[in-house]
Amino acid sequence: MEWFYVVAGLVILIFAGDSLVKGAVNLALRLGVPALIVSLTIVAFGTSAPELLISVQSILDGVPGLALGNVVGSNTANVLLVLGIPALMAVMYTSESDVRSSYLQMLAATVLFIVLCLFGTLNWISGLILLAGLAAMLTHAVICARRGTGEEEVEGADPSMRGAKIALYLVPGIVGLPIGAHLLIEGATVVAQDFGLSESVIGLTLVAVGTSLPELATTVMAALRRQADVALGNVIGSNLFNLLGIMGVATLVGPVPVDAQFLTFDLWIMLGASLLMIPLVFFGANITRIWGVGLTAAYALYVWAIL
Repeated sequence: MEWFYVVAGLVILIFAGDSLVKGAVNLALRLGVPALIVSLTIVAFGTSAPELLISVQSILDGVPGLALGNVVGSNTANVLLVLGIPALMAVMYTSESDVRSSYLQMLAATVLFIVLCLFGTLNWISGLILLAGLAAMLTHAVICARRGTGEEEVEGADPSMRGAKIALYLVPGIVGLPIGAHLLIEGATVVAQDFGLSESVIGLTLVAVGTSLPELATTVMAALRRQADVALGNVIGSNLFNLLGIMGVATLVGPVPVDAQFLTFDLWIMLGASLLMIPLVFFGANITRIWGVGLTAAYALYVWAIL
């Protein structure tokens, strides 16, 4: 039954998150919010809503290790798995992409997060620091975007959508997210107990991979369409919001103790995975099938090590 809870929770989270994004985007546009702001905030936060709900619910349920494991595990999986698996299907010509500024922001956020973890506990002060970093990043993004030209296109936008249809998207999203988070955490906690694993390990593996599935689906489609910039941007943006937004909000709900395993292993694997992107971002390397095999094998080795 616990596996049913896990699968049901993941399915509900994915569909509820997508529904919430579509409803919130069109509601904001109807209320006159500029498309640029909608794209940089509502879409970005909305796609991270499942991770946010899981992290907050984990802290409220007294299993903060699952929240930390979810974020650290998701960021590692985003680089090794979300970039690795699509590369097995098609070469991603990342040499044509310019994501250097965003990538440097991701590295800075990763280092900041690790430094805060070294204090042993992530508390509300850590949360405010992370959210300040997020605010700075969004401000920079708005300034850079305004320098560009052309009409901003927003994912999920439908100018002709009626109010009733917007509500049909918003309600399932608002109701479904907490239900999905509760089912997933309930099932994952029991699975951890059955196999003698800690909540942190379950967060690093089962929950992290599950919440990375939307990013994986997006990147697979981007690889098949040869949209390497979308693939890289998807991973970098997700990792940024996981560290600054999700953990920033979650630590305002309650403190998150950092287990020794994170300090000696998992945080450094997350940093190492991020550094693996340097050849792709700065030296014009394409993500070939050899890269795909290497990244996927590295993730399999990491999971084997922590299990």
